[in-house]
Amino acid sequence: MKAAILKTIGKPLGLEDIPEPLPGAGEALVRMLAAPVLAYAHEVFTGERNYPLLLPLVPGVGGIGLVEKTGPDATRLQAGQLVFCDPTVRSRDDSLSPDIMLQGWIAPTEGAQKLQAHFRNGAFAEKMLVPLENAVTLEQLRSIDPAKLAWMNTLLVPYGGLLAANFQAGQVILVNGATGHFGSAGVAVALAMGAARVVALGRNEQALKDLVNHFGERVRPVQLSGDEVLDNRYIQEAAGGPIDCMLDLLGPIKDSTPTRRAILALRPGGTAILMGGVEAEVDIPYKYLMRNSIVVRGQYTCPRHAPVLMAGLLRGGLLDLEPFTVHTFPLAQVNQAVQYAHEHGGPFQLTVLVP
Repeated sequence: MKAAILKTIGKPLGLEDIPEPLPGAGEALVRMLAAPVLAYAHEVFTGERNYPLLLPLVPGVGGIGLVEKTGPDATRLQAGQLVFCDPTVRSRDDSLSPDIMLQGWIAPTEGAQKLQAHFRNGAFAEKMLVPLENAVTLEQLRSIDPAKLAWMNTLLVPYGGLLAANFQAGQVILVNGATGHFGSAGVAVALAMGAARVVALGRNEQALKDLVNHFGERVRPVQLSGDEVLDNRYIQEAAGGPIDCMLDLLGPIKDSTPTRRAILALRPGGTAILMGGVEAEVDIPYKYLMRNSIVVRGQYTCPRHAPVLMAGLLRGGLLDLEPFTVHTFPLAQVNQAVQYAHEHGGPFQLTVLVP
């Protein structure tokens, strides 16, 4: 089968024939229909982001495909089913503290690299071997273009954060980094879950206007000025009352001030979920957190049941993919796709390989 292979950091991916995997117990072989290309893939492949990878590697994080074969212990998954390939692979020998890797992407610990040594290859290939539990059926979504369904990969990140926050319909949420790729997806998911109001923070005026145009008056944009006192006032005015939850999806910036400001905007008893890439310590007074009963929680990707729930949001029409665009490339043009994703990685834009 054909696959795009990363052999050396700093070198282009090469298209090669590799042996087709044979699924064993607990595994499924999926024929890929659509594989998203992350906007920062270029930074990983050039070494700008120093990700621990076992090379050579077929990269690619998640995707949509059709089950081709299953291991002998599959009881419900069948050949021909449409599935989402969840890239979050967890070790099975410690249910309390499993090692976690993103298949075809990052394996940050010794245990995670053991997982990557087996489930080595990602979605930039004609076929991919995945754990059975990571092939999530989407049979009831067959009417949606698989390339469009590949947006699930992005949308599941903020969805995981909202589930971690126990976010409820009718609550007010602040999305920090709302004008980015994942932040704008967070706005969409919060609204689909019934947010009464989404306070969208960002610096890009046009992107904030686009959020309002796409999603309506429940989105309350705040263009940040850099003046902390002024920005705090704008945030509270936009919220129009207590803020229940904050979802931080900022990129790899070295200034934690925006995150701190967003946490301090929460009501007493509010919850802050950190999912971004901020590369600095967040200075929050101990007594402030204690006296206001603020919960600050980190969340890495999403829990195992999240793709099933998201499929329900899509099936019920609560989450509309119409605003989200895709630009497709064949597998043979993988390097062009990586470059295109690098240049077009903003809100509502996704680059997708169609092997």
